[in-house]
Amino acid sequence: MKEDLSKLPPRPRPEPPREHDGYWEGLKEHKLRAQKCSSCGSLRLYPRPMCGECYSMEFEWVDLKGTGKIHSWATSHHPFHAGFKNITPYLTVTVDLHEGLRLQAPMYNHSSDEIFIGMDVSVAFENVDEELTLPHFKPTKT
Repeated sequence: MKEDLSKLPPRPRPEPPREHDGYWEGLKEHKLRAQKCSSCGSLRLYPRPMCGECYSMEFEWVDLKGTGKIHSWATSHHPFHAGFKNITPYLTVTVDLHEGLRLQAPMYNHSSDEIFIGMDVSVAFENVDEELTLPHFKPTKT
């Protein structure tokens, strides 16, 4: 008997701390943002309160290009939460962004046979609802 996927619970929502607000607000605007240290200029993603290079607590939010190359990936065949059953299997890619940072996000509608290390990708945005937008990657059209 097939499972009725319409009765699955919703996917869990992220509950980020306040220092991540600039990142999440950027996603709502379809922009990928990182923190830039006001003292030494180093970038950091994912957000955190202190610079790992100079230990400064001062930063500004900067927009990133949102492009990079696949560093690695994993295929999830089994959902870690019932809310993901309707999208398995799916890829999670680790991307080396052009600014020197790494970001992990899903890559929908592709199989591991279609991607490769070094593949050019760009960030895209999934508007879950008015309050939540999530990043994912797609191949860059050449």
